[in-house]
This record gives sequence, C-alpha cells and structure tokens, in this order.
Amino acid sequence: MATINFGGVLEEVVTREEFPMEKAREVLKNEVIAVIGYGVQGPGQALNLKDNGFNVIVGQRKNSKTWDKAVADGWVPGETLFDIEEAAAKGTIIQFLLSDAGQITLWPTLKQHLAPGKALYFSHGFGITYKEQTGIIPPADVDVILVAPKGSGTSLRRLFLAGQGLNSSFAIFQDATGRAKERAVALGIGVGSGYLFETDFKKEVFSDLTGERGSLMGCIQGIFAAQYETLRRNGHSPSEAFNETVEELTQSLMPLVAENGMDWMYANCSTTAQRGALDWWKKFKDATQPVFDELYASVAAGKEAARSIASNSTPDYREKLNEELKELRESEMWQAGAAVRKLRPNA
Repeated sequence: MATINFGGVLEEVVTREEFPMEKAREVLKNEVIAVIGYGVQGPGQALNLKDNGFNVIVGQRKNSKTWDKAVADGWVPGETLFDIEEAAAKGTIIQFLLSDAGQITLWPTLKQHLAPGKALYFSHGFGITYKEQTGIIPPADVDVILVAPKGSGTSLRRLFLAGQGLNSSFAIFQDATGRAKERAVALGIGVGSGYLFETDFKKEVFSDLTGERGSLMGCIQGIFAAQYETLRRNGHSPSEAFNETVEELTQSLMPLVAENGMDWMYANCSTTAQRGALDWWKKFKDATQPVFDELYASVAAGKEAARSIASNSTPDYREKLNEELKELRESEMWQAGAAVRKLRPNA
C-alpha cells in the first residue's frame, strides 16, 4: 500500500501501480463472481469486471425489466445470466448489489447459498451496520467484504469506458479464509477503481448517508432552491435565476474544482467574485454546520436507516418516489433548467 498525505494526515491507499490488473486477475482466477442485482451498481460493476477479464455471472429475477436490460447488455441466459438463486449457488464471491430494502427481502433466500469459504460482497455498509433492523447476519465461515465506488454505477461505467475510474473505499467485516483483504482489493481494482482507501462498514455507511442527504444531493438541492427563490422574488427571470444558480456552477465552476481544487476555481474567477466568495463562505458554513451535525447524529442513531427501510419497503414505494421526483422535475426551477440545457451550444 502507498502512503499519501491527505491535508496533513497520512493515509494508506491501494493504487493500480502496486496492485495492477494482472495481480487482481491472479488473485481471483479461480473465483466465480456472481453479481446479484442489476439496478444501480450492478451493471457498471458486472460489465467492468467482465471487460477486465474476470469470470462474472449475473443473478436477476426472470421476466423483469432488469433481466431484459441484462440481456440487452450482452449477458446470455443459461451461460452468464441466471435466476438469483442459481447464480448465488454458482458464485464463490456473491456481490450483493440489490437496494437496501431489496437485500432485506432476499436475505433469507441468499444466506442459504453462503457455503463455507465463499465471500459476501457489499457496496454499501447499510445491511451489516444496521443488522438489528435488516436481519442481515452472515455465517461465521464466509468472508464479508465491501468495495464502495464513490459515485453511481452509471458514472463508474462511463469513466471506465473513457479509460478513467472512480475512487473507492474498501472494508473487511469478516475474514474467514485469510484472503478477505486480497479478494476485496482485487475486486476493487477489477470494477475500475482509480485508487482504494480502507474504511470499515460503519464509517462507510455513516459518511455515505450523510453525504447523500448533505452536500452531494439533499443540501445542494436545498441551496439551489433557496437562491433561485430569492432571485425570482426580486424580479429576475427564470432563465437568469437558473443560470446564476445552477448552470454556471455545473458547467463552468465545478469542472475547475474537480481539476485542481476550490482555490483554483476562485483564482480563475473575477476579483469581484473572489472577494464575495471569500467573504461569504464562512457565513454559509456557520449557518449549515448545525444542520449537518443534526444529520450525522440522526444517521448514527439509526433514524435515517429506519426511515429508509420503512419508506422503501412499502408496496407503493415506486409510485410515491415517482411523485416526489415529478414534483422536482415540474418545479419552475428545473423546468427552466430543461430549457437552458436545450440551448447549450452543440447540445
């Protein structure tokens, strides 16, 4: 492992240099990787592993949209695509990539196929960390490992096809074979990780749930909506309000942050913009810090997990979700955004 200085704190990471793809293939040469679930993470991880030369099969419910998607992606029924139980029986490494609610439902069936020496793989620490609520308690004679790409399965696949990769965390919950770590790292390299940093299941899910509800998704939508509303109340047009709230950030500024950091983005803006940003960012931090502290406490107490399980396990979950997404999509701000996107040059 390589030692890297992250802002003054030394951490050990695994890169492709010290753990190349050839080594990953050697570690997993006798394994059958069964990807259970073909929804969010499943397609990207399964296809990347297959393209990197690993022995991969997919387990999915027959006569479902995701089964049809798997067939369209090139998985062959009876050869590389099977019913969930058959795939789980064939796999020596079972990648459990259903939704958190889906994992709870399937667990009584899946655990019957966890023969001694197999590995149970997660990309989210939810099921294990909140085992009192999920009931997911693996047998003691299997490895339990995690690789969590820091992005969606769609992004993982797109970056792989572009010759790039996402960073991932990895964790070992249970090492029954003595090979859990090398299995996890090899899988992390195989799915297309740029580098891997070690964590544990609890820290992964705490940081993940905080990020999703916070700056990655929930908070940023709230900030967008608040600024857009302020501009509209003060007489700015929808197109102007959207451009100054969302479009400039996503199309112009965030690529600069991704390229070389926040100070680099500031340095490439006008002096007036720099001054304003430097004057105001701490006020926004002070205003939001109590909300983030409240959020983390809710995650740590298991309240967010309970809310997620209760909401996502109802029969009409999908219908209710679609209604909430429709409310976002049909809001003036995001309708304005749809019009703005159509006007992008070369779009």
